[in-house]
Amino acid sequence: MTKSRSNALSPALLVKIFGAAFFAYLFLGFMLLPCLNTLASIFTTQNASGQTDPLAVIRFFFAGNMGSYVWNSLKLAICLVITVNVVGVSIVLLTEYFDIKGAKILRLGYMTTLIYSGVALVTGYLFLYDSNGIITTLLVNAFPGMNPNWFSGFNAVLFTMTFACTSNHALFLRNAIRGIDYNTVEAARNMGARPFKVLWKVVFPTLVPTMFSLTVMTFITGLCAMSAPTLLGYDSINPEIVRLAGSSTADEAFPQARAALLSIILAMFTIVLLTVLSSYERKGHYLSVSKTKAKLQKQKIDNPVWNLLAHLYAYILFIIYMIPVVMIIIFSFQTYGAIRMKRLDLSNWTLINFFGTQDYQYLTNRGTYKTRKGSISGLFANEATLGGIKLSFILSAIAAALACVIVVVACNYIFKNRNKKSGTVLEYCLLFPWLLPTILICYSYRVYFNSNDVWYVGGSNLYYENHVRLLIILAYTVVKLPFSLRMIKAAFYAIDEELEDAARNLGSSQLVTFLKVKLPIILPSVLAVFALNFNALFTEYDMSATFASSYGTTYAMVIQSMCREEGLYGYNVNASGRRCASTVFIMIVSGIILYLVYGVGARDLGERLEIKDRRRKRLEKIRNFGKKTGEVGT
Repeated sequence: MTKSRSNALSPALLVKIFGAAFFAYLFLGFMLLPCLNTLASIFTTQNASGQTDPLAVIRFFFAGNMGSYVWNSLKLAICLVITVNVVGVSIVLLTEYFDIKGAKILRLGYMTTLIYSGVALVTGYLFLYDSNGIITTLLVNAFPGMNPNWFSGFNAVLFTMTFACTSNHALFLRNAIRGIDYNTVEAARNMGARPFKVLWKVVFPTLVPTMFSLTVMTFITGLCAMSAPTLLGYDSINPEIVRLAGSSTADEAFPQARAALLSIILAMFTIVLLTVLSSYERKGHYLSVSKTKAKLQKQKIDNPVWNLLAHLYAYILFIIYMIPVVMIIIFSFQTYGAIRMKRLDLSNWTLINFFGTQDYQYLTNRGTYKTRKGSISGLFANEATLGGIKLSFILSAIAAALACVIVVVACNYIFKNRNKKSGTVLEYCLLFPWLLPTILICYSYRVYFNSNDVWYVGGSNLYYENHVRLLIILAYTVVKLPFSLRMIKAAFYAIDEELEDAARNLGSSQLVTFLKVKLPIILPSVLAVFALNFNALFTEYDMSATFASSYGTTYAMVIQSMCREEGLYGYNVNASGRRCASTVFIMIVSGIILYLVYGVGARDLGERLEIKDRRRKRLEKIRNFGKKTGEVGT
């Protein structure tokens, strides 16, 4: 009897019980209950007389203009599916399938959206195309009757997001193209099929699964767009939710309930789309290929006219992608006057937008000059931007690390219990945030935890003062769990079970086996996921805008607020210059991270050994040259 009791209360069992209880606490408190609270708030709205009216918001939806926000988002999402797929497929075919001169340079240009996105990318396009932008000014001078405010609203958002959202095509569709068996292409060519017929009948069918996934994700991106509609003046769902979240009943009728209804509508669209995608993936798609798979060789376009048109189209796209990048980099080294006037002065280069500080003298209403000490300051010399960088760096690093730690522990449990319901339940719980739009999760957090009555967090108001930073970390972590799970789970498949069995036979405990055997194998993938999560969160704007607070102003929000107040009362005179410098800084950080993940991190063992051998030979040559030089000198 004593033995059975000791087994029943073993440390392993106690750890499992504590782990299950702790995970249930986290899932209920930080995923399920906030969202259910948002749903309930729709039907607990009170009318002017103070009586609860469950259908008030729904009647308002059909009677007011809320439906227009939904339609605008749907219209943007549908159009984006067409334009992004056309441009995304084009850039991949031009660099990976067809033999286009300068393909390597073109690829670098097409992939610039990987190193800057969101607010940074949109402001880059505004720099060129807004009413006093560089290209708009040139067009207005050439065509005096042209409307200088043409770059706003739906067309501007569609244009910007079309080129911003091809990043997934550049990554995933490129890999799918490279995975095509060249033997099938060659067989079709030998049977007399023309290049474009081979492309349509042989190549495209193999890309259907990838294209379907990219289409669904593009639709969701358009539906949940935030940065571009906000900055370019387009009335869509997400900006309206953020606006309503910061409003009160004194300003307009039940704003919180309206924001909740729009969030739930977004969630319904997202759930339906992801359900369709999951159903499609479960069907499976199998292709017959030869036993000895051949590497795809680029196809030449024999028709000279089509070849010329393909090259023209490729380089026009390259120019569209590269102009914002080049102009932002150049203007980041210009004076604040040149930046505000959008006039390039190649004789006057400066580092003030990065490191400098200068006084600013301006004329007051009384006709006297006044000086603001240090009003012209660079990115790393301005307290507000430095504070935003530090805050975003810390919050993003903590959230990215938390997401990786939670998922690693969860994956270890899932693989141990792969044939049990507990492992399946845990996996679906971690994928739950993918069913909901990011704005719904953040809005639910803001409303649910903006109270002293939430016993889950000890009655603390997490939206109050510095507590909002913890709330942002929680939101960042939850949103990144599904992506981290899919990436790290794939790494666990690379672990040989025999290694784990051998460690156990040598007497290692489960913890030691995990730390000494499993973790070293999956560590490169975990670090890659951490880097990608950090990269996405560091320049994040959408979630931070929902938690707008003086104590939680992140890097992207600092830059945006400065540009709105640029030059007001002599403050933030060169905010546009700091924004250019910020974009360059973001490009550098993102580029380094992507190089470490997809450059160094993507090399297999053979490539690493080859690079190591070349480095060793290079060092030997340098040593031998040094010895010869020393002998000659002697």
